[in-house]
Amino acid sequence: MQPSALAMVPFVSVDNMMRLVNRIGVADAIAGIADAIEADYLRWPEFDKTARVPSHSEDGVIELMPTSDGITYSFKYVNGHPANMARGYQTVTAFGLLARVDTGYPILLSEMTILTALRTAAMSVLAAKYLAPKGAKSMALIGNGAQCEFQALGFQKVVGIDTVHLYDVDSAATEKAARNLSDSGLTVLNCGTAEEAVTGVDIITTCTADKQYATILTDNMVGSGQHINAIGGDCPGKTELHRDVLLRSDIFVEYPPQTRIEGEIQQLDPDHPITELWQVMSGLALGRTSDRQLTLFDSVGFATEDFSALRYVHSMLEEFGHYESLDMIADPDNPRDLFGMIQRAGSVV
Repeated sequence: MQPSALAMVPFVSVDNMMRLVNRIGVADAIAGIADAIEADYLRWPEFDKTARVPSHSEDGVIELMPTSDGITYSFKYVNGHPANMARGYQTVTAFGLLARVDTGYPILLSEMTILTALRTAAMSVLAAKYLAPKGAKSMALIGNGAQCEFQALGFQKVVGIDTVHLYDVDSAATEKAARNLSDSGLTVLNCGTAEEAVTGVDIITTCTADKQYATILTDNMVGSGQHINAIGGDCPGKTELHRDVLLRSDIFVEYPPQTRIEGEIQQLDPDHPITELWQVMSGLALGRTSDRQLTLFDSVGFATEDFSALRYVHSMLEEFGHYESLDMIADPDNPRDLFGMIQRAGSVV
């Protein structure tokens, strides 16, 4: 039996995602996803919002991240296992789905390990668009693992960064990142300490993977007027910044009920003032207001951003292709006769 068109769902495999991203260009894909996220943040009240659903273990966490705008539904499955690198595995892997709300039928299934890296970089540059010092040209990247190059290229494309300071406790990771960025047009400096990396830069991005209360930045390392993207602390018991850094920062978040549990602000009192980033984008709240202001984007990743990323990929398929169709949905001629559909298939065999 040949499946009907309704049964077939576009599937973007890892191989096809790489082909698609290379056709578009990594930096352009990050910029395109950032535009999609911004458009969806500007209609924030339309979305069903819930903190991600986690399953924690001693080894890491597995999470589901659902959302819907009433027309389209999405979810992402994602894990975070810091010890995986020692096993030769990725620390973070993911896949996701888009579906029509009116029928419940899926319209896209996609790998999201690569897409999450692009989405995370897109969210960072979008936050910096509203919060970073005007004319920012330099940034430090503390943690030079899988996310590092995406961040650097995204900031170059969207924010105009031309100089990147790299630091990682694993010097091989820094050398890897510098090598991958050698043809980017960025000035790349390998630093021996985190202090050296953050000195004099406009933007600091922390993207480490250890699942623990870590102190990547202490108060004396951070100067007035800088902007911090803290993206490594994304689950309970995992942070990167000393509490004193938070206390003198103006803090901006995605979805407070999730960030207060998972973000840097889990270190603070539950009523500590924060600002939702969608309100800044919508003109309902202030972002950066002075040259000496220390701004902090406490980024943990939220489901609407994955929705936006999947929506962007879906919109690119008609132009670029790079997908295959999966026979995912049983679609009998008579919706009430699923058993008969199985019988008829057996007679063909």
